[in-house]
Amino acid sequence: MRPKRDVQQGTLALMILKTLDLLGPLHGYGIARRIEKISGDLLSVNQGTLYPVLLRLEQEGAIASEWAASENNRRARFYRLTRAGHKLLAAEKRDWEQTAAIIARFFEVKEEDLA
Repeated sequence: MRPKRDVQQGTLALMILKTLDLLGPLHGYGIARRIEKISGDLLSVNQGTLYPVLLRLEQEGAIASEWAASENNRRARFYRLTRAGHKLLAAEKRDWEQTAAIIARFFEVKEEDLA
């Protein structure tokens, strides 16, 4: 069994936005578990990394939060995507796809292509 990898810096915000877009409001622990599950349990989301990103996204207006009871009846902060968050997700997705396409070109290029 392969060890879990930490989420690469700069990608966690995109994963959070997409998770909230797919699943609706979730608390922080739920977001972390869903990201790990979506990755096929190949990624590990550190709580110390997750909450600063949630705070930043909330300060930027991409997500909003409110206190509510969790599944086990504990008080938890639930996060949801805002209209600005939907726009940010679309922009981040375009940027990520463009970056992935650029990197893919480096793996496809041959020496004779550069001559």
